[in-house]
Amino acid sequence: MKKKFFFTSICMLLFQVISAQVILEADGTTDTYDLINSVFANANRNVVEVPDCNHTSFGKHITQIFDTELNKNVFQFHIHVSPDNDRCKAGVDDRQRNEIKTYGDSPENIKADEGETVQYKWKFKLSDTFKPTSSFTHIHQIKSVDGPYASIPMISFTLRKSNPDRLELRHTSTTNQTTLKSANLDLFRGNWVSVLETIKYSNSGSYSLEIKNIATNQVILSYTNNSIDNWQDGASFARPKWGIYRSLNNKQDLQDEIVKFADFSIEENPSTLSVDIDVKTLKEKAENILLYPNPSSKEVEFKNANSDNYNSIEMYDFSGRKITIEKRLNNEKLDVSNLSKGLYFIVFKKDTITAKVLKCYVK
Repeated sequence: MKKKFFFTSICMLLFQVISAQVILEADGTTDTYDLINSVFANANRNVVEVPDCNHTSFGKHITQIFDTELNKNVFQFHIHVSPDNDRCKAGVDDRQRNEIKTYGDSPENIKADEGETVQYKWKFKLSDTFKPTSSFTHIHQIKSVDGPYASIPMISFTLRKSNPDRLELRHTSTTNQTTLKSANLDLFRGNWVSVLETIKYSNSGSYSLEIKNIATNQVILSYTNNSIDNWQDGASFARPKWGIYRSLNNKQDLQDEIVKFADFSIEENPSTLSVDIDVKTLKEKAENILLYPNPSSKEVEFKNANSDNYNSIEMYDFSGRKITIEKRLNNEKLDVSNLSKGLYFIVFKKDTITAKVLKCYVK
């Protein structure tokens, strides 16, 4: 009885790992960098990219403050025209950076793999006198890790000095960035706004964005594209970044700034009201799927598996860590050789719906 309860608990934990919404909120008490790393990092790794060591007299460049408009604690990202630089890198004096990110060792469900749909939510506020440069000032990026195009953001929110100043939504799948849409920066200055960004990561992907003024509920920037290349070839995964990353090529255009951020959320495969799948029927059809042999040390076959009832298969280990299996799959068979002995979970999915989860034992 205890063993059955134990495995039931693990299955529940697995579903939480697969579908959990990861949230980072300021609390006003926890050390700011520790708080960020506790959500976006593993072990003792650091996902905070700040110019602190080049500007020690100021202290930490990300702080927390209670905001009376939102009636909650928020993050403040500080940047100074001088002496802040790019992560204290020697010889890098043409740009400066104060950002947070996810990275290779971050929890699997806050990194984006090819084929996944991820929804990002957050709030931000620019000062009412915010000054962008005619070069780049990024406050949000989606970047690939690995591959020939990893140096350039696939998606960026770029603040640009122009006539009028504007926020640009920019995109590239290679190296040629284009502006998909822009909005007058005066719609953002001095206002808290909420962002809802949904990305299907694929060469035939989709992208949607809605930014609202929180006080008025007015939509000030929206964009939808259901046929867009959202995967830079050669990438191992894609990750979000938030903060201030700006060029110093036109210092005369800039001033010291504080950009406020709040309520970061990352959710893989978010549920929607427009799913065209009959979930009950889907799970009934998947009920007969079996693994054979189980346990196995070489290969597991999916018995009674009809590929019409699922379009992706995922594998997780006992702790909920996602295992890359693309090269292990061959028709209805999965190569489990070279995997460590233990319990794994195989997840059959139809679009964003989990059809069935099976325990797989590797001996």
